[in-house]
Amino acid sequence: MGRGKIEMKYIENTTNRQVTYSKRKKGILKKARELNILCDAQICLIMFSKTGKLTEYLSPSTTSLKEFFDKYQRETYKDLWAEQYEALQEELKAHEEINSKLKKEIRQRTGQDDLSEFSINEMHILEQDLEKSLAIVRDRKVKCLEEARKRLLRSVYAKKEEQEFFSEVPANSNEGDRQPYCGSSSSPTGSMSTDGSGSDSQSSEIKFHQLQWQWQ
Repeated sequence: MGRGKIEMKYIENTTNRQVTYSKRKKGILKKARELNILCDAQICLIMFSKTGKLTEYLSPSTTSLKEFFDKYQRETYKDLWAEQYEALQEELKAHEEINSKLKKEIRQRTGQDDLSEFSINEMHILEQDLEKSLAIVRDRKVKCLEEARKRLLRSVYAKKEEQEFFSEVPANSNEGDRQPYCGSSSSPTGSMSTDGSGSDSQSSEIKFHQLQWQWQ
């Protein structure tokens, strides 16, 4: 007893639909291969399932899809890529306009364009842009000065701590032949420690003021 005729309508049941697609897909691929072998036909078969899964077949005598579609265009006088080419042309034109606008803004900000041709509104916009740029530069300058000041202070404190540490070493020594350190100016060690501390601190402060003056 033969199978009943299947009604040609959309299969609502998901499982049945997937099973039917899988079976018929295999049948179509088999027929395409047979047609190529029996008749040496050039065949290109492309299928997408409802979930977007690709299935394709290209006859061995055809080296690439491009060759197949190029032949199709020659036979049908249809340009398959015309719309894509036009879209790319429009996109390229938009990028060129943006590039031209940016180049103009650069010339304006560097003084290469003649401002006499600018309208009052254009000059006002340019002035606002320059003020924003100047504010960014000033903000960055302040941050750099603050960072430099902190680094300099850390360096000064580190030197002071180092000098205080070494100045206490003789006083804490247990050796009997070493004189305790009293911080007197007559002691060579004390003199070097005191003078060195003052000199380093003063030098660091001078460097900081010089750095601050350069940024102003």
